[in-house]
Amino acid sequence: MAVKIVRQPNKIALLGAPTSAAAMSLGHEGAPAALRAAGLIDRLRSIAYEVADLGDDAPQLFQPDEESPRARNLPRILAVLESLKPRVEQAVKSCSLPLILSGDCSIALATVAGARRYFRNVGMIYVDRDADLNTPATSPSGCVDGMVVSHLNGRGAAELVRFWGEPPLVREPDLALFGVARLDPPEEEVLARSPVRRYLAADILSKGVEESALEAVERIHGNSYEFVLHFDVDVISDFAATNYPGSGGLGLAEVREALIVFARQKHLAAIEVTAYNPAKDADGSGARLIIDLLAEVLQKRLENFAAAAAAEPLPVHAAAAGAAHTTSPDQAEAPADATIATALPAPSPDHAWSSDSLEEQAEAETSDGSPESQESSGTEQESQS
Repeated sequence: MAVKIVRQPNKIALLGAPTSAAAMSLGHEGAPAALRAAGLIDRLRSIAYEVADLGDDAPQLFQPDEESPRARNLPRILAVLESLKPRVEQAVKSCSLPLILSGDCSIALATVAGARRYFRNVGMIYVDRDADLNTPATSPSGCVDGMVVSHLNGRGAAELVRFWGEPPLVREPDLALFGVARLDPPEEEVLARSPVRRYLAADILSKGVEESALEAVERIHGNSYEFVLHFDVDVISDFAATNYPGSGGLGLAEVREALIVFARQKHLAAIEVTAYNPAKDADGSGARLIIDLLAEVLQKRLENFAAAAAAEPLPVHAAAAGAAHTTSPDQAEAPADATIATALPAPSPDHAWSSDSLEEQAEAETSDGSPESQESSGTEQESQS
């Protein structure tokens, strides 16, 4: 029998990925410990979240890599991804919202791969000052941190593209760049011919933050399928506690407004916070800003879920208690690629399936002589149309 994993809106699984391997200098690896020390967990608990701290992976530090000048430190980056991916899977299966604290942005590959253990369709909203669309062939520095989106889309260093067995991890139309204020010439050329959704900072300010954010969610199908929210803190104008701060673009108020829109979506599968460098934050003001921002955004998420729950009518199976068989509304209207378990009523449409249990179910059906043309489980990743 298939077992449904029903996400709990008030639960967070906190994971640390202390890495600067994909960056070009040390410092980012201290982000998870510094944000914990600054009171992140207590702050989240104070706004009614249950926080399970799942600890940190082994640190992976930047080191000069003159032997691979086009894509530096790939073995260390892969070590980060291989360690983090199963922990993201664990966090998703725990019914919590994974909140990943990291140094560099390369961990996005592990976050999406971990989410895809249970969700076939995973998009991404990439909130970052940079587009990260370089490749080893176009990067002037070999900094893999500036190639993350290319690797998500199946281009770039072969070692990272192959991290997911059936690239791309995220199809180009299912990824939105949000808040970009810096573009290298090769990146501009890529965007000119790419279906990647892009919301440049200047366009967002002209159109309006909320309207732009809602449009980004819709265009990556984030109101139908799961998506990961990537938040690079250097998107905030004049935020100093990062390796590459910048002026102009989105200010703190605009970033807050956008993150609130993204966080209140029921299909948000995970949040990752990257690029904070405590070595550049002597007085801790940068850490406090990040914690205040996350707390406000996640509190709005809870309030939104509470309001939605209060407005919901009783589910069909509750109104017909005692009936032998019940079909819930979300089963009748599930997306075409969803796996449906007719044996269990669904307490919430915000769910994933345990692919372990689906595999057991498939074996049982086969042994009973049932047709083997059942819909594939979450481990058998299908290409997205």
